[in-house]
Amino acid sequence: MLPSFPMTAGVTLLIVLLLFATAFAVGRGRHKYGVAAPAVAGHPAFERLYRVQMNTLEWAVMTLPCLWIAAAYVSDALAAGLGGLWLLGRIAYALAYAADPAKRARGFIVGALAFGALGLVAGGGVIRQLIGG
Repeated sequence: MLPSFPMTAGVTLLIVLLLFATAFAVGRGRHKYGVAAPAVAGHPAFERLYRVQMNTLEWAVMTLPCLWIAAAYVSDALAAGLGGLWLLGRIAYALAYAADPAKRARGFIVGALAFGALGLVAGGGVIRQLIGG
């Protein structure tokens, strides 16, 4: 039987929901601002929505493996907590960037620090396992 990581699974599903929401916002933005696919430039408001989507996707690709490695090798609760913090940071980033790019830093920093912590926790857990701890 596989180990159970329900909190990490829940955070993962919320991250997937965020990815869907950013993709949906880009689709709505294309329609609202008249930016036909495959173009990714046009109205500044659309470009901000697109950058939010791409930046969130880029960070999710790095964050999700660290999230699951941390859960598997250290703690479901710790991984989920840091993953939830990452998620909150990304939501703050997305909302701020869409409204005013100059105000995106706080959310970005929260997400980046949570990612860094996840990476350290995951790496520490793997190293501990490798040396027999």
